[in-house]
Amino acid sequence: MPWFRRSKENISAGGQKRDIPDGQWTKCEGCGEIIHRKLLEQNFFTCQKCGFHFRIGSKEYFEILLDPKSLKETDEAMKSVDPLKFEDTKPYSQRLKDSIRKSGLNDAVRTGTAEINGIPVVIACMDFGFIGGSMGSVVGEKIARAIDRALKKKQPLIIISSSGGARMMEAAYSLMQLAKTSAKLAQLSDAGIPYISVMTDPTTGGVTASYAMLGDLHIAEQGALIGFAGPRVIKQTIGRDLPKGFQRAEFLQEKGFVDVVVHRKDLRETITKALKLLQS
Repeated sequence: MPWFRRSKENISAGGQKRDIPDGQWTKCEGCGEIIHRKLLEQNFFTCQKCGFHFRIGSKEYFEILLDPKSLKETDEAMKSVDPLKFEDTKPYSQRLKDSIRKSGLNDAVRTGTAEINGIPVVIACMDFGFIGGSMGSVVGEKIARAIDRALKKKQPLIIISSSGGARMMEAAYSLMQLAKTSAKLAQLSDAGIPYISVMTDPTTGGVTASYAMLGDLHIAEQGALIGFAGPRVIKQTIGRDLPKGFQRAEFLQEKGFVDVVVHRKDLRETITKALKLLQS
């Protein structure tokens, strides 16, 4: 015999259950707020309540930053190969195929020429959704070619970084990209052509150790994780608790590694002002 019985029927809206379509609502990782997808997009994929910045891809960044229909993508068809026949939980060649199919991208960076408020630029934007935005030989080569294009056209370079670091499946091939991209950026600096580095969440590992930290101006999104090794690894290595906000954009600005921390909605205007200032 049951101990309790319902005294009333469940409350219903018009006697019918209302279904919420899948994918229409998102939970904020910062404050737990439930946000409708359209409202999230209108607010540049950030939480209106706490300001948390959701991770987005190159498609969204290009839409936010660039003048409509101004993007001319370059080196689109370039794909990574598997020179080492690497295999962990699955062969690297299969991992590449799966990532291409899921993301619709050929690798972890897209490059091209475009305009921002009428200013011609060469731009590169990484995608964390492609094997954690890891930097392999294709990423390094596309970045290097973007730098060459900026040199040839004498146009400012913008790189938006979002990466877990070097791609371990390519071993030394990946690590060589740090030297290659850094050397190319030195040529750009010698030519007096501006380079703006935009760091988003996360920007770590070999990307931080190379082109992400070699800009004339370092811009970071609010709350972005930026560093070489992750906080957990550092804590285990030194055996001490880390300061509050360690490796976040605001902490790095305080220590002088980042020049300005901005909300995503202000990113386009901040870059525009910086381009005008650097070019003058």
